[in-house]
Amino acid sequence: MQDSAATRDETPAPPPAPAAPGAKTSRAGRDLPAALAVGLGLGVGCILLLVFAPKVFLGVIAAAMAVATWEVTKRLIEADVLVPRIPMLLGGQAIMWLAWPWGPEGVVGAFGVTTVVIMVWRLLGHGAGTAPRNFLRDTAVGIFVLAWIPLFAAFGILTLLADDGNLRILVFMICVVCSDVGGYTAGVLFGKHPMVPAISPKKSWEGFAGSLLFCVVGAVLTTILILDGDPAVGIVLGVALVLAATLGDLIESQVKRDLQIKDMGTLLPGHGGIMDRLDSLLPAAVVSWLVFTTLL
Repeated sequence: MQDSAATRDETPAPPPAPAAPGAKTSRAGRDLPAALAVGLGLGVGCILLLVFAPKVFLGVIAAAMAVATWEVTKRLIEADVLVPRIPMLLGGQAIMWLAWPWGPEGVVGAFGVTTVVIMVWRLLGHGAGTAPRNFLRDTAVGIFVLAWIPLFAAFGILTLLADDGNLRILVFMICVVCSDVGGYTAGVLFGKHPMVPAISPKKSWEGFAGSLLFCVVGAVLTTILILDGDPAVGIVLGVALVLAATLGDLIESQVKRDLQIKDMGTLLPGHGGIMDRLDSLLPAAVVSWLVFTTLL
């Protein structure tokens, strides 16, 4: 998990784990029926919470981010990157929950305090009389994960806390589903030109075009029908979400390539871990909050 970029780029991704006997696999090597069942169940559950108990959804987000942080820190520690797990878990919860009473100020304040705690924890938590090994690397990675998971998720919570926040999150989720469906369909049917084969060999420009088309159409329709907004806002939202989601997926792919793993966890059949389901959602949550806040 060290050194030169050339070493990282040339390290082949680990082979996909074999699927269960009789299971149909996608081109990505996933158990497709299991992935569809899990995705559908999660989607229906989230929609029901948003409609009938939107504040409970805040707790669901916080719990999911705790699991995702645990998954990522576990993988990092296995690779001898000694990130301070305890302050990251506790501080991550503070970042998200303080958005409720204090909004962006609470989020930024909690992130700043947790960053300081991570530095001090790694500096002093190695034992008296010896200097910490790889202090700069471990604290930098810890702060990166803190921003990548709970800080990005806090923007979703800020969106949820708006007057029509549950509807905004619903639009966000529908757009993400449209992007996924469009990208998968176009990639399977027409995918021939890889976007960045060194990072994600399965991702194609044709799939990206499908994501863009489906997401923009979905964003325009939901912005008009659910938020009673201008269709131009939907166009901006759709384009921004696809760009953010694609980059988020590539970022996690590169992290996993550095760690030489296929998935962050095993909690969700057909998907991997919680973080493997959230990789594109987290940066998209930041972008959607920005679009909703400035343009609606």
